[in-house]
Amino acid sequence: MLIGTPRELAAGESRVAMTPESAVQLQKLGYDCAIETGAGAAAGFSDAAYEAAGVEIIKTPAALWKAADIIAKVRQPDAAELKRLAKGKTLISFFNPAGNEDGMALAKAKGANVIAMEMVPRISRAQKMDALSSMANIAGYRAVIEAGNNFGRFFTGQITAAGKVPPAKVLVVGAGVAGLAAIGTSTSLGAVTYAFDVRPEVAEQVESMGAEFVYLDFEEDQQDGAATGGYAAVSSPEFREAQLAKFRELAPEMDIVITTALIPNRDAPKLWLADMVAAMKPGSVIVDLAAERGGNVEGTVKDEKVVTDNGVTIIGYTDFPSRMAAQASSLYATNIRHMMTDLTPDKDGQVNHNMEDDVIRGATVAFEGEITFPPPPPKVQAIAAKPKETVPELTPEEKRAKEVAAFKAQTKSQVTLLAGGGALLLLVGLFAPVSFMQHFIVFALACFVGFQVIWGVAHSLHTPLMAVTNAISSIIILGALMQIGSGSFLVILLAALSVFMAGINIFGGFLVTRRMLAMFQKS
Repeated sequence: MLIGTPRELAAGESRVAMTPESAVQLQKLGYDCAIETGAGAAAGFSDAAYEAAGVEIIKTPAALWKAADIIAKVRQPDAAELKRLAKGKTLISFFNPAGNEDGMALAKAKGANVIAMEMVPRISRAQKMDALSSMANIAGYRAVIEAGNNFGRFFTGQITAAGKVPPAKVLVVGAGVAGLAAIGTSTSLGAVTYAFDVRPEVAEQVESMGAEFVYLDFEEDQQDGAATGGYAAVSSPEFREAQLAKFRELAPEMDIVITTALIPNRDAPKLWLADMVAAMKPGSVIVDLAAERGGNVEGTVKDEKVVTDNGVTIIGYTDFPSRMAAQASSLYATNIRHMMTDLTPDKDGQVNHNMEDDVIRGATVAFEGEITFPPPPPKVQAIAAKPKETVPELTPEEKRAKEVAAFKAQTKSQVTLLAGGGALLLLVGLFAPVSFMQHFIVFALACFVGFQVIWGVAHSLHTPLMAVTNAISSIIILGALMQIGSGSFLVILLAALSVFMAGINIFGGFLVTRRMLAMFQKS
């Protein structure tokens, strides 16, 4: 079977659904690959690179759609492209099934199979095919870069001879894939970063990236992220009002706001209203990553940059992944390749469209002349929900009884050890020769004194690991010093060697530690 990739027709779209690298992997699955002339040029992939990878170059889109059994695209196909579908062909692309009724009807009429990449369920096994996350990751990163391009100051704070420069304050609304990418980029550039999300369980992720999570003084049981496929759920009107009040409080302080909030199959919720825009400082920047669905910000214009009367720049571009076409194409082509791997379990170049498979069924929106959207919920949740364990609080009497039981068990253990040690020493004293007991006493004293001497040294002078090794070395030295006066030549020699080697370990360790500490001292 032949997998073909046409040139993207959407204005400004530079991505391509097949790269030379992904084509090599697809051929290992048993497929032949073809691409329209110049389809990868805008992403930096020449026709010559495709030919070197064994890909056939087809001159016209009509010829490619006719020859290919499987068509891999990036953008939602238009009506003219869908009319080129035929029974038995498979289209893999972003498709927008919730807002593309005409396209769904046309795919049904043609009897073609359509896999919508945005419908890949968010379960662990499908992460390698999750094109939405791949593109959102790029969009979040690029949003911060675009904000910096329109922001007139540094992200990081500086103290220079010319004066002090405060760090930029960045607020990221929505801590999904795009939001986390934006948070990571913003913090790495040195900005003071804040983040908000309606799912309080993401606070730990936000804080682990160096940002501060914005909490609301509001109690509401949010829907579990696992139940909504990893996405945020719709909030109550009361929660929304508390949320907007918090944003009004933050608006005058923020220099950059990046909004990423989306709910599946719905228009983007309005979260940053006109009065919040008006409250921001002149020169501030807002990047609305939800512009394609109507935007989170009042005043966003799709695919345009708007400067408000008070000097706030609102960016509503929808092509952030396309602005990094080479990287975006590589990631998207890898998502397609993993989808084809699941569709080809036998690696024989033949599609096995298994509608019993959670991932394939979830992404399929048209199959054998029937519309299969919306899909049933996946059998496996996006996030394995942890059973909530409720530990009952102990009463004072129960706590006391537990402490007494623990004390008795510890005491019994100590008495047993002491009794065993005493019996062992008694047996040694009764049957061992006098010469052995002299050496044994030296060994016991060396262990005790050596451990106490070294363990009393502060760890600021050496690491805890060195403290243990030095304690062992000191035991050897003390024992050896007490034996070095023995009349036996062999004992004296061994004791001298022990002192020498243990001394190297102790003093060498302190010298190494001193050099390490010197590396952190200011010159």
